[in-house]
Amino acid sequence: MGNIIAIVGRPNVGKSTLFNRLTESKQAIVKEVSGVTRDRIYGRGEWCGKEFSVIDTGGYVKGSDDIFEGEIRKQVEIAIEEATVIIFVLDVMTGIVDLDEMVANLLRKSKKQVFLAANKVDNTERVGLSSEFWALGLGNVYDISATNGSGTGEILDDIIKEFKDEKTDVDETTSLPHFAIVGKPNVGKSSLVNALTGQERNIVTNISGTTRDSINTRYTAYGFDFVLVDTAGIRKKAKVHEDIEYYSVLRSIRSIENSDVCVFMVDAEEGIQKQDLNIFYIIEKNSKGIVVLVNKWDLIEKDHKTMIALEEKIREQLAPFRDVPILFTSTVTKQRIHKALETAMEVYQNRTQKISTSKLNEIMLEIIQHTPPPSVKGKYIKIKYVQQLPTHAPSFAFFCNLPQYLTESYKRFLENRLREEFNFTGVPIKIFFRKK
Repeated sequence: MGNIIAIVGRPNVGKSTLFNRLTESKQAIVKEVSGVTRDRIYGRGEWCGKEFSVIDTGGYVKGSDDIFEGEIRKQVEIAIEEATVIIFVLDVMTGIVDLDEMVANLLRKSKKQVFLAANKVDNTERVGLSSEFWALGLGNVYDISATNGSGTGEILDDIIKEFKDEKTDVDETTSLPHFAIVGKPNVGKSSLVNALTGQERNIVTNISGTTRDSINTRYTAYGFDFVLVDTAGIRKKAKVHEDIEYYSVLRSIRSIENSDVCVFMVDAEEGIQKQDLNIFYIIEKNSKGIVVLVNKWDLIEKDHKTMIALEEKIREQLAPFRDVPILFTSTVTKQRIHKALETAMEVYQNRTQKISTSKLNEIMLEIIQHTPPPSVKGKYIKIKYVQQLPTHAPSFAFFCNLPQYLTESYKRFLENRLREEFNFTGVPIKIFFRKK
């Protein structure tokens, strides 16, 4: 997996700000409230020609009754296991506190190389306040300011000396299919990731909105190799009260934009509601592949007609884009969750297929000849040529003499015939008419 830096420490010492600094991104949510980061967040960084992964973790708390803080402890421990080196972030304004001692004890057991980052040295008056951190006996102490970047170069200079020289030290996942798991809060997105990976990789509670950041998980099993992206639940704007949750929603939308296929999860008990449709339209607008999972199917009382009736109802609600695979799943019983992966991969292949121009013209021009465009104002439209455009999502250009007179209904007819002939199930298609 390459070289990995894990950033650990107690809550609200500036771990996420440092993560954003090292990855030159705004991937981690930063707010002056402890406990904002709840899961491990992965990013990529580069220093002096060496690339590395960075893991931002939730603040380590021990002995708390808070359900999230108990889960955060697990996430920190897993991140430490995965890391090549560890940056232990401390706050020069408070000095060593009990929680810092707890983290230090955890790091001593890990036997990993630890770099102590004395954060919030934002001006010259604070230089030297970090001297007490040497008493922890974990290694060198570096004065840094994650906010303005001072000192981060010095700590990175020493960190990269600990890295293994790997000629292939690149992010292998960029070329892999990215499947974003999206939906409203509390439909079972994180439970799906955990069920598939067999790890408690993402925090799962019965409180909606537990996941606030997008988490990437590489999945390599049963012949699959792709990246799963668990996203925060997308709520109605009126229900987004916290600043943190607002940024989480934006990040979920960004995850949709950066994905290839969206595994769109719906609560079987609630069915498709207005907010579900809003999410569906975001996916469709971005021309991403779609697989609909009707989750919590184990909670539904059903007979042999229930599934057929609900599937038809969902297709009607999603119209006019009805050509999407719909699966009925349960993350608790693991019913059809692997079928969901197979279907997502099929949709990915549908989305990335390239049709030769000769084959496209051979089939589509014959269809157009049998069912030509209707004449408008006595003018006859002749489509002479069709071509797939070199875009990420399937797009087609039909060249004709009078493109301005082609109707929306004929455009839908061409789209339906393309779907029938070339299998674009689960994939939005764009059609353009151009003058020849």
